[in-house]
Amino acid sequence: MTRSAPRTRRTLQWTGAGVAALLALGACSSSGDSSSDDSSSGSASPSTGASVSASADTAPKLSGTVTVFAAASLKESFTTLGAEFERAHPGTEVTFNFGGSDSLAAGITGGAPADVFAAASAKTMALVTDAHDAVGTPATFVRNQLEIATLPGNPDRVATLRDLDDSGLKVVLCDRTVPCGAAAQKALDAAGLTLTPVSYEQDVKSALTKVELKEADAAVVYKTDVKAAGDKVEGVEFPESADAVNDYPIALLKDAPNAGAAKAFIELVRSAEGLRVLTGAGFLKP
Repeated sequence: MTRSAPRTRRTLQWTGAGVAALLALGACSSSGDSSSDDSSSGSASPSTGASVSASADTAPKLSGTVTVFAAASLKESFTTLGAEFERAHPGTEVTFNFGGSDSLAAGITGGAPADVFAAASAKTMALVTDAHDAVGTPATFVRNQLEIATLPGNPDRVATLRDLDDSGLKVVLCDRTVPCGAAAQKALDAAGLTLTPVSYEQDVKSALTKVELKEADAAVVYKTDVKAAGDKVEGVEFPESADAVNDYPIALLKDAPNAGAAKAFIELVRSAEGLRVLTGAGFLKP
């Protein structure tokens, strides 16, 4: 607390002339003070200050749940960004539904409540925009490239995409209806190969899990998923993957229950911090 300096009391004796002089000075001073007060109130109106303060106080505070439907390959990165968002906006909660982009798009067009959709390809995002279930034009925020995931140590010595054609290998692919499967098919077409996998999986994480559990010898997945798996698998790059790079678009959904917070989450994903987290996970810049 700031304390005022103590006042010094003085006992004064006044003469009649002195009192008269003082009264005269007081009258002049009173007139001058009135003018000064008027001028002061005109240059810094209390009502103006109150208006500015009220405007700042009425800035909307984000709260509530943000529901994000996102491609399975975004799981690690978006989980990190979701936690950052919650720390930056106390009172919010980000919940995720990760899966194959086509299944997520079908859920959205079927009326599933969600605020944000982040797809692993422009084609699957189009399922939502064509149904007029997104607001504005989706923005591409990252890209992703394929890689071969093999067993740790690569015991089958897989070095190229063509090596997957070995009849002794158990290979897993994503279903062609999901982005990772469509991209894999583009790469196979570029290499002039036809593979018969032991299974087609509905999302990239399921395909990778088959290798992690040693139920398959290899799978064609994204680089980001190989990186996220750590020492559970080994990655093998192949040149044909350059012909099958996927763009990842993100959009606010038309009937978003929490549109304000959803917009803020999309801004975080597209920010420098969002890009840092995503490229750190192996995604490519848009």
